[in-house]
Amino acid sequence: MSEWALKRFWQNAEVTPVESGFAVTLDGRGVKTPAKTALVVPTEALAREIAGEWATQEDKVDPTSMPFTRMANSALDKVTPQHAAVADMLAAYGDSDLLCYRADDPEGLAERQRQGWDPLLDWAEATYGARLVPVAGVIHQPQDAQALDRLSAEVHGQSPFHLAAFHDLVSMSGSLVLALAVIRGACAPEEAWALSRIDETWQEEQWGVDEEAAEIAQRKRGEFLHASVFHSLADG
Repeated sequence: MSEWALKRFWQNAEVTPVESGFAVTLDGRGVKTPAKTALVVPTEALAREIAGEWATQEDKVDPTSMPFTRMANSALDKVTPQHAAVADMLAAYGDSDLLCYRADDPEGLAERQRQGWDPLLDWAEATYGARLVPVAGVIHQPQDAQALDRLSAEVHGQSPFHLAAFHDLVSMSGSLVLALAVIRGACAPEEAWALSRIDETWQEEQWGVDEEAAEIAQRKRGEFLHASVFHSLADG
């Protein structure tokens, strides 16, 4: 059996201002999410990206070619009804942040981690008053509860649309601090992605590139960069 797919029935995909934001309409009919929620987003810029995805669909709709639509759907259907739970899950990354787990050796890798990650931990302390302490090895070491509370407050303060994008920034990088640095403009998205992969890059330099792993990493990189764009567009 072939999978059912929505067929294109519209001529024009447009952005329509509404009371709660900006709706995407197809020949005047409002788009809805899979949960039948009206697809209304907070900014015109974000709505235009979504409308552009619908405008470029051909005979059958391909959801994999519509990352802005899919993330907006997630913000409305998944994040909005459980905002606190999603924020708690992402804030929990602070207690096991990638930037805090360091190699003992080789020294070259340890030094690369220090140079790349220490400035970000310093930034988190200066910005949020939250000092996370690096440790050697991979065994979990609890971080200061007050520092974690301050970072958590920053996560909980984000809107559902921001949080949907923030989810990918955190989960793809393994670092709450790195994701916060991206959305606050303290670290460029491309640089942040490279910093999240210091360990993997080191291994590739020593042993060569695994083609399958490289393909997966490239896909994740695209999702990470897209999430940074979505987050910025949700600001207007």
